[in-house]
Amino acid sequence: MENYFEFDTKAKILSGDKALSRVAFELKIRGKNKPLVLSDRGLDKLGLVGTAIKNMGLKEYDTFFDVPVDSSTETVNTVTEKYKSSGCDCVIAVGGGSVIDTAKGVVLSLVSGVSDLGKIEGADAIVKVNDVLFIAVPTTAGTGSEMTSVAVIKDNIKGAKLEYISSFILPDVAVLDPEMTISLPPRITASTAIDALTHAIEAYTCLQKNPISDGFAIASIKLIFESLERVVNNPKDVEGRKALANAATIAGASFSNSMVGAVHSIGHSLGAVCSVAHGDAMAILLPHVMRLNKEKVGDLYGELLVFANPEKFVSTPKSERAEAFICEVEGLLERLNKSCGLATTLSATGKVKKENFDEIVTKAMNDGSAIVNPVPLSRERIIDILEKAL
Repeated sequence: MENYFEFDTKAKILSGDKALSRVAFELKIRGKNKPLVLSDRGLDKLGLVGTAIKNMGLKEYDTFFDVPVDSSTETVNTVTEKYKSSGCDCVIAVGGGSVIDTAKGVVLSLVSGVSDLGKIEGADAIVKVNDVLFIAVPTTAGTGSEMTSVAVIKDNIKGAKLEYISSFILPDVAVLDPEMTISLPPRITASTAIDALTHAIEAYTCLQKNPISDGFAIASIKLIFESLERVVNNPKDVEGRKALANAATIAGASFSNSMVGAVHSIGHSLGAVCSVAHGDAMAILLPHVMRLNKEKVGDLYGELLVFANPEKFVSTPKSERAEAFICEVEGLLERLNKSCGLATTLSATGKVKKENFDEIVTKAMNDGSAIVNPVPLSRERIIDILEKAL
């Protein structure tokens, strides 16, 4: 299998000025008339959902705005029943990862013919032809969920987060409109963009990397280094917002077809045990994991230096480029810490204590992302990363 890989990304991308206005045409040419629009109450109160519906030119539609922060099987089941009873024929998700994952769960339920999502779990659970049009409108530039074949949905009865993997839950259309992210505060902008940067760096260096995912990862890294600080310092920079949205989407396509690594396995555990925000966990852990991995993938880090700082790439000997790239990442994080308060240590979150380390390590070792990290993870290595990050 070492010389074989698969790459799957079916989403048609509508990106740039007034991208939302093209949705009506997409519905028309696909023979869809009544979408169910999913979102959450926070985005509804901010007016973002109303703006999206207006700009999409929707005439007949139904809505569900009660998606929780952590998507749940109960929510998916409720939305699925509403979809059926309302006579809808497609799904439009307006929101972040939880909203888009909920929509993925609804699509999964509809095409599988199940009334309870909790009864199915795992990879390739869909075995029927998928005829449910799925449009994703992300309101952050980070998760890349609009391009991934994974959904994580909590089952409150089982007390666990269930993972669903299938190419059939990839959105058919991803709409990247700067109007959806222009109101994001600088700190959230930074946190979500660093999530995307981590997706790209880990996709480029993990054990399942491939030539196509590499190309997507490189483009994302270049866009983020060129645009992130500009947007943090000027949140109304529309061109910068477009660049970050594109970067998050193509990073999503990259890691969905390769994988991530230890930053995510440990970061997932920090979120589960200590409720550390995902983007913050990425920012805190990224340099430390990169230094762990440098002995195995230093040449790859060195290749990425040219996309972060072309002049430094030219002036730095090949043997020193890996460390120089890690320093570029650290410099970006430090500047973001000063400009918008992005956390760069675990202590800064106020949520992590040394007594949490054992549980964090156990969960990290069992996370699927750990398997493809270039350097095998051990309890000692994870503890060392956590102590350095503290």
